[in-house]
Order: sequence, then C-alpha cells, then structure tokens
Amino acid sequence: MDLSYRDITYCKNVGAKRADILRSELGVHTAMDMLRQYPYKYIDRSKFYHIAELDDEDTYVQIIGEVTEWHTIGIGKAQRLSAMFNDGMHQCELVWFKGVQYVKLQKGIKYLLFGKPSRFDHRFNFVHPELTPWSKVTPEMTQGLEPYYNTTDKMKRVGLNSKAMRIIIADLIPDLRQGVPDTIGADVLQQYKLMSLTEALTNVHFPRDRFAMQNARARLKFEELFYIQLQILRQMKRREQNTGYLIPTVGTRFHSLYRALPFPLTEAQKRVIREIHEDLKSGHQMNRLLQGDVGSGKTLVALLCCLLANDNGYQACIMAPTEILANQHYETLKAFLAPLNKLSAVSHQPSVNIALLTGSTTKKQRVPLHDGLRNGQIDILIGTHALIEDEVQWKNLGLVIVDEQHRFGVAQRAKLWNKNQIPPHVLVMTATPIPRTLAMTVYGDLHVSIIDELPPGRKPVQTIHYSIERRAQVYSFLRQQIEQGRQIYVVYPLIKENEKLDLQDLQNGFNELCEAFPEYRISMVHGQMKAADKDLQMQRFQSGETQILVATTVIEVGVNVPNASVMVIQNAERFGLSQLHQLRGRVGRGADQSYCLLLTRNELTKETRQRIDTMVATNDGFRIAEADLQLRGPGNLEGTQQSGLPFDLHIANLSTDGRLVELARQAAMTILEKDPLLEDEFNRIYKNRLDILRIEAYNWGEIS
Repeated sequence: MDLSYRDITYCKNVGAKRADILRSELGVHTAMDMLRQYPYKYIDRSKFYHIAELDDEDTYVQIIGEVTEWHTIGIGKAQRLSAMFNDGMHQCELVWFKGVQYVKLQKGIKYLLFGKPSRFDHRFNFVHPELTPWSKVTPEMTQGLEPYYNTTDKMKRVGLNSKAMRIIIADLIPDLRQGVPDTIGADVLQQYKLMSLTEALTNVHFPRDRFAMQNARARLKFEELFYIQLQILRQMKRREQNTGYLIPTVGTRFHSLYRALPFPLTEAQKRVIREIHEDLKSGHQMNRLLQGDVGSGKTLVALLCCLLANDNGYQACIMAPTEILANQHYETLKAFLAPLNKLSAVSHQPSVNIALLTGSTTKKQRVPLHDGLRNGQIDILIGTHALIEDEVQWKNLGLVIVDEQHRFGVAQRAKLWNKNQIPPHVLVMTATPIPRTLAMTVYGDLHVSIIDELPPGRKPVQTIHYSIERRAQVYSFLRQQIEQGRQIYVVYPLIKENEKLDLQDLQNGFNELCEAFPEYRISMVHGQMKAADKDLQMQRFQSGETQILVATTVIEVGVNVPNASVMVIQNAERFGLSQLHQLRGRVGRGADQSYCLLLTRNELTKETRQRIDTMVATNDGFRIAEADLQLRGPGNLEGTQQSGLPFDLHIANLSTDGRLVELARQAAMTILEKDPLLEDEFNRIYKNRLDILRIEAYNWGEIS
C-alpha cells in the first residue's frame, strides 16, 4: 500500500493510543506523515571520547569504560543514584534522579556511556545518561549520525520519546526504499541536482554520511519552498487577470496638493507613485506592497494615491491597526489637505471630504458618516477595523490602503476587499523593512515598491547604549535637552510590576521621573487606558504642555511630535530589533539632532548584545531587518509567523535558506511561464500536490 494512504494506527510500534496522540500533537495521520517528521538535530555516534577531552561546548558524547562504584542517596521520591565511571585514565560522576529502581549496574564489565556532559563543582558529570553493556551494543548504535525528533509532554506520557519515533520511522524505511511517487518532476530534479524523494527521506532520517544528510535536507527544503513559490506565483498570475477599476487621470486634486506641498517629494516617493499609478491605470486590480523605513514619507504617498482615486470618481480608505495611528493619519491628512480645501472654497475647484471612523466614533456621529459613504460625499475614510463592519457600505470604493498590515488578521482584510463586486485596488504599507528572502516568500504575490530615501534635512538619530547604573548621567542629559526646549519619550516594556521578570514597571518609572524632574510636567500613556484619557495625554504632549511622555509600546507607530528629540528605552534588552527600530523612529522628525538611549542591565546574553550593537551601529531599517532575521528567524519576526505563507514550513528556514528560496522561485516561474494553469501532463504532478497541500492547510492567500 502507498505510504500516503497507510493509516498510522497500523504501523509497527504505534497502535490506537499512540496513533491518537500522533494525530492530535503532530497532525500525523499516515505513514508518509510520519516520514515527514524531520529530525531537528543529529548526534555523531561514530566518534568516541575520553573524559579528559570533555568540553563545556560538547552536546552529546559517548565514552567506553566501567562503573567502579555506586550508591543511593535519600529515600522514596527524593532518592537518587550516584555512580563513578572510569575510562581507564579518568573518572566522572553519573547521576539518576528518576527511575532509580530501573538502573541495574555491574562491576567488571565494559559499558558504552552516551549522554550530555555538564559541569558541577568543577567536575564533569552526566545526568540520566544511557548506559549500555558493551555486549548489547549493536553496530547501528556506534555508526553514523543518529537523528533526534521533537516530542511533546503528551507524547512522552505514552512512550513516544525521540528514541520511539526513531524506531517507528526505521520500520518504515524498507517500504520506503521500494519507491514512492516523487513530488518533483525529473527535469527539475536533474536541473537542480536534487535527490529523489525516496533517497531524500531515507537519508534525512538515517543518513549514510554527513554529505548525504545535507543533500537530503536541501532537497526537502527545496520542495517546501518550491510549492510555496508555485502557489504564490499562480495566485499572482490569477490576480493579474482580475479586472480592476480604471484610474488613468492625474487630476485637479492631485496637482493642487502636489503644488501646495511646503517641501519637494524625494525621488523615491516620486518613483513609487509612478509605479502605483501604472497599476491603477492598467485595467487590472493592483496588489502592491509599499515598504518604507520610519519617517520616509509613506503617509504622503498614500494620500496622493487616494487623490488619484478621487480624481477618477472613486472613494478611498486607509485602515490602521490602532486608534492612535488612525487619529494620527486623520490629523496629518487634514493638515496636508487644508491648503487645497481652502483654495477650493474660492476657486470652485473640487475639495476633498475626509472622515474618521474608529471604535470611539459615537452612534450619532456614524449616521451622517454612513450616509456620506453611501452617497459618495466622503472621498477618503480613515479608520481602524471598524471599517470592515457590515453596516459600512460604499458608493464606489476604488482603493484600499492597509497600514502596518501584519497587525490585521487575513480574514479581516478579506471582509474589506469583499465590499465591492469588483475588488478595489489594494496597497499594503509597512514601516518594517522586509529582507529580500522573506519578502519573496511572505509577500511574493505582491508587486513591491520601496521608499529607500529619507526626506532632505533629516539628521540620523544618534543611538547610545547605557547600563542602568549610569541612570544619573542619562537624567542629566535629559535635563539639558528639556532646557533647550526639547521633549522626551521614555518607554517601558511593562505596565504593572512583574517580580518574575524583575523589570521596572511603568507606574514606578513614572513616579521616579516625577521625583527626578519635579520642575517639569509628565504625561503617561499605555494600552489599558480609556481612549479618551489616552488621547488627552497624547494631545498634552503633542501641544508641548508636557515635556516627558512615559509610555509602553503603544507609541511604537503613528505618533508624530517633531519637537521630541530623545527616545529613552528602559530595559531595552526586552525588545526585539524591529520594535527598537520602530520606537527610535518616533524621534528625528524635526531639524534638531535626536537621540535614542538604550538602557539595559550590565549582564547581557550574546544575542541581546548583538541586538544592541546593531542598533548603535546603524539606522538602516533594511540592515536591521536582515540582522533580525538572522538572530531570531522568521517564525519570531513580528507579523511573519508563517501568517503570509500558504503552507507551513517544516524543514526550510527563511533566515538561512535564502539561496534555496531564490532557486525554488526560479524553478516555479519557469514552469508557470510555459503552463500558467498547470494543465500539461508533465505538470499534473504539481497541480495534484498543490491540491493536497491546500486540503492540509486552508489557504487565505487570496487576500494581500
């Protein structure tokens, strides 16, 4: 029977109880599913150590020797077994805290010791090692690379540890070697010098050598990435055929605002507007990603694109993830549009009617707003997820702009798209620059525009790292800045004290700053405040009434106070690189030199030190995003936890497999250029595989 159809229940060493656990914990339903559970590491069992060679860096080692003595300590559940193991020259201690009654030791016989050494009281010991009499050691136990598998507590309770997984998979290998249908065509295998599926699955679990293991993993990674790219590119080709509203005219509103701007657009802003307009006048629906670092002028680009829609008779909307950001966009756009609307009042030129809809909008305010949307009087609507509510109906919505889109669920974005019979043009904006390999995978079905230039006159923010012991020096610097008329942000990671994390909380920090700066006024903002209270405090800071704003990361995006010149981030070690960069982007918006002060503990892990050093070394968001991807991996990056992928990754890693991403995309593009619908007999293998994968993971990739 094909391993894809063999129920896991009937595989050797499984049975009904274990099968239920495998299904619920790992999604393993068939023998092939089991073979797709890849090892997360390998231990080289061909190498033997002496005790004198042990090092703190060693993970697992094996040593040949004898047990010279042992004794038990304690009684009952507190009992432990301690033994001395001698390799002929040196000795170390072996310790068992559990299952002491099952450990049977003998003097005078040779053992194979296998385990992870740890240092205690200046000597190496082994906790719960595997100890096998040499007479029972099989060749397989001391040859080649031994695979290790991820398991869960529920699995371990029914005996499904890594060793049990290895045994179950080993029993499937003889059937696997009889051959399984490949998932990649022979021409692609040959072109990219890839193993067959049979060979790859065999060598990923029980590799004949390290080279074979690496080739097997490369083949399986390529397969995952290839099908993701194939699905993404098919989706892109289908979208390119979607009918879109024609927005060809660059009209009066656009030109009026362009001429009224108090500063010139950067060349990068002009370039992306041209790219967007090419889509809008193509007759096909636009799906475009606009990347731009903090402060690069994405909001102005978004407004000009809205005016392109308005000039062609269509409404536009901008959806923001928070009320603070929605309000900020609304106020910013109103300020940009004020000269245009003032001119229209005296010259009979068309004005721009802009409105705001958030969760705080009252029922009384919503009635005329909904009427204005339905009759087309409202040209641009700014809002939060309130825009997707069923009662929000449009006359002719032509352009949807989604800001910081990773903060919205895909289903939420789908509701906004589906408000029209013809889907509106979609522009997705992000202030978190995305590394190329990640963008090719997570956003591979969108055309990409990048604003890679900051407005003229902006001075790079100077970033300085301080330990908390130098707080007095930091406070002295803050006082100098306030005396020069500047304002200060102070950001904390927590709202309330958490003894476990031992972090200074927001309230304590606020109290301390009030004591340190009694002559100045201080505001406090956090996510648990009522919207009205939060807005009041923000307005006090924006107007200059207060000199210091103490906040959580609620101010990460959307706050624009040009007079604020210093960002202090308390316990900066608790933030990711992307978040630190976003917070730093709140300053440096005026003509004065701005600063970002990172306060941390003295003792930092290697990874944390790298994060802090990266922030000090560069202001380039793309370099920071690359470093973030390398340090944390794509699964931890904000907003990219496979949320944009049509299928999950089980073995490929976007932070380390960039070259494979490119090769997989190249292979997928070559196939689709010749056969966009995968109708050729040679490509049926890919269509069938995509159908299976879609059944396994429902695809929300239809929405940008």
